[in-house]
Amino acid sequence: MDPLWAKAAVLTASVVLVAIRAPHGHRSRGIRIVRSRKGGREKALLTLAWISFFLPLAWVFVPGPWPGDYLLRPLPFGAGVALYAAGLRLFHLSHADLGTNWSISLDLREGHRLVTGGLYHRVRHPMYLALLLHAAGQALALPNAAAGPSYLVAMAAIVALRLRPEERMLREAFGRDWEEYAARTKRLLPGIW
Repeated sequence: MDPLWAKAAVLTASVVLVAIRAPHGHRSRGIRIVRSRKGGREKALLTLAWISFFLPLAWVFVPGPWPGDYLLRPLPFGAGVALYAAGLRLFHLSHADLGTNWSISLDLREGHRLVTGGLYHRVRHPMYLALLLHAAGQALALPNAAAGPSYLVAMAAIVALRLRPEERMLREAFGRDWEEYAARTKRLLPGIW
């Protein structure tokens, strides 16, 4: 398969991801932060996420071949595009459910409320699931051993290192409401974990 297909998929998925997030980020920035856990680890994770987001775009725009390039195969590419689509759909729905309660880092804003409806009725962190699906899609659709899985590595690190501090912050902010919510929902996969 022509690698232009992969470049088109990566570029399209990246543009759609930004288009979904931008209005929510714009709205949220106008609301004062009342509690933040943005320490050194959080800054390092955000830096890793930004680097892993731009590396595939560099692969798209900087002429190759790149070290680590391999042949694009139809089956992994098709699976990658399907995962991209599923991840972006979930990403859109989770942002819509959160509204202004969303933040790129571990922050609670003035008037923050515990969201338990929509996708959040089934899992506590559907946006992380969306980003993991998106990242898995990229790993399959982008035929480069470094750029392809870069976002998946970053999202796995974020999930591994951020879930517990985020849940601790929510538990502190919402107390019994959080405890009841956490008792009836799973973190990422409905009915599993």
